[in-house]
Amino acid sequence: MSVAPSPALPQQTAAEQVRSVLARALSLSLTLDGRTYDLLGAHTVGTRGRITLHPPADTPLSAHLALDPAGASDARIDLTDIAPTALRDRVRARVTLTGRLVPATPGNPGPLRLDPARIVLRTGTGTEEVTPGAYALAAPDPLALEEAALLTHLADAHADLVSELVVLAGSRLPHGVVRALPLAMDRHAVSLRCEYGEGHCDLRLLFPGEARDAAAAGDMVRRLLTAPRCAHHH
Repeated sequence: MSVAPSPALPQQTAAEQVRSVLARALSLSLTLDGRTYDLLGAHTVGTRGRITLHPPADTPLSAHLALDPAGASDARIDLTDIAPTALRDRVRARVTLTGRLVPATPGNPGPLRLDPARIVLRTGTGTEEVTPGAYALAAPDPLALEEAALLTHLADAHADLVSELVVLAGSRLPHGVVRALPLAMDRHAVSLRCEYGEGHCDLRLLFPGEARDAAAAGDMVRRLLTAPRCAHHH
C-alpha cells in the first residue's frame, strides 16, 4: 500500500524571499567594471521588482558613470539581509543579481536600471537560483516592511512570550538552550534562534493562519500560545 507524501509546509518561495530582502534593504553594493561601490539609500524598487539606482553626485561612482553616460554595462548588485535582533550570526540571507545596467530614462544619465539576467539567493539552508520571470511575478511578503519592528518589539517587550514559544517545541528541541531571540517573521510563521553554549538551532513555529499585517501577526503569536497546531525546527 502506498503512503501519500506529507503536505509541504507553508513558506515563502525563493522569489518571494528575494523580493522581501529587496523591499526592506536600505543599502546595497554595486560592482561595475571590477570596482565595488557601497550605496546607502540610493536605490528604489518599483513595479515587478525593478531596481533603479540613484547615484549621489560628486562621488566616485558618479565620476565613473560620467565616462560613459549613455552606455550599458555588466553589473552585479549584492544585498545582505541582517536580523534586527542582537543574536548570533545575524546574516539571514544574501542576494546577488547580475545583469545589464542601463539608463532608466533615455536621455537622462542620472538614474540607472538593472535588467537582471541571473538572481541567486543564499540562506543557511542552501543556495537557490531564481529566474528573472519568477522574480518579476513575485511580491514581497506582506510583513516584510514591518518585520524589524515586530521582532524587536517581541524581543524587548515580550521576552516571556518568547520563552513560552520555545516550550512549544517540546522534546524536538535539544537541551541546553541558554538564550532564544526572534530571528524572522513572515505571513506563515515566526522563527526563533535558540542559542547554546556553542552553536545554535532555528525554531520555526507555523501560525494557525496567514498574517497579512502587523496586527494579525501579533494575534497569530498569541494564538500559537493558546492553541498550537504545528511546530518544527531546523
